[in-house]
Amino acid sequence: MSNSIDQPTSLKSDKVSFDNLQKYLKDTLNIPGTVEVKQFPSGFSNLTYLIKTENKEFVLRRPPVGANIKSAHDMSREYKVLSLLKPVYDKIPDPIAYCDDENIIGAPFYLMERVKGIILRQKPPEGIDLNAELMKKLSTKTVDLLAELHTIPLEDELKNFGKPEGYVQRQVEGWIKRYYKAETDKIEAIDDVVKWLQNNMPDDLAGTFIHNDFKYDNLVLNPDNLTNVLAVLDWEMATVGNPLMDLGTTLGYWTEINDPDAMKYNLTWIPGNLNRQEFAERYAEKSGQNINNILFYYVFGLFKIGVIVQQIYKRYTLGHTKDERFAALPYVLKGCTDMATRAIDQNKISSLY
Repeated sequence: MSNSIDQPTSLKSDKVSFDNLQKYLKDTLNIPGTVEVKQFPSGFSNLTYLIKTENKEFVLRRPPVGANIKSAHDMSREYKVLSLLKPVYDKIPDPIAYCDDENIIGAPFYLMERVKGIILRQKPPEGIDLNAELMKKLSTKTVDLLAELHTIPLEDELKNFGKPEGYVQRQVEGWIKRYYKAETDKIEAIDDVVKWLQNNMPDDLAGTFIHNDFKYDNLVLNPDNLTNVLAVLDWEMATVGNPLMDLGTTLGYWTEINDPDAMKYNLTWIPGNLNRQEFAERYAEKSGQNINNILFYYVFGLFKIGVIVQQIYKRYTLGHTKDERFAALPYVLKGCTDMATRAIDQNKISSLY
């Protein structure tokens, strides 16, 4: 089982220098010795590295090369999220240090503890039986953890971490602007989804703390019990806002067996998992939220995911990254658009194919 623990690999071709990191660790954190750096796989946004010294291991997060670090890749904000949530949500890795000196590795970054465990990515880990009973328990646990996050009391600094008033409208309008700014090819079906979202926005709900990227490949699982979630990762888009917008994003990633293959970047489609409708109903039961408008939130989630991959693809076309995985992202955008269109036409979120 230990061979399946999420492991880093050698550094990729993105131009990130770690020559000054050893001195920073010694001078700032009193951590002497040589430094070994490896990069964790997957992930299309912030870059994640394993930092090994003689006696310690850390995870380092920094923005992607060529990104606008003042908005979606604000490392200081993500570090603050971890610091504020750690006392009230037990799935947070320990935050260790934040550094805004771009002379160290070329961009702001932060360090946190490494939580060793298994992360379910696009393909099942070798040697692990992801049977239907296990996946039923894990998918149910995932819903419950999302609902638990949304019930954390908003006290002290947490309550000032976002602007829940007008959240839905800001999100819809903001992601629409981001899409057209990153557009590379004209796709009429996306224009239709945009118009539908603009015409079907529900009223805002009371704000809760939301993750905005809650999915299997952001969960660290106990190698000895895969239904035990040790940590939730990637808090870069967390804020205070409408919890059903968070649910919608999770559902957007939550593919089913007959969904397009390009969309199956999480293992939610293998037997045993709750389907999207079951996931939403379980969430309503655990959170007390009304899900009558779940179609809107699901379509929004698909659209947002499509915009994210389009933004990354645009960076790829401009040469900001050489990662060849990004060449296939237009197929993901097509899948998001087709699923959103089918959901609207069929007025449901599950069994669209």
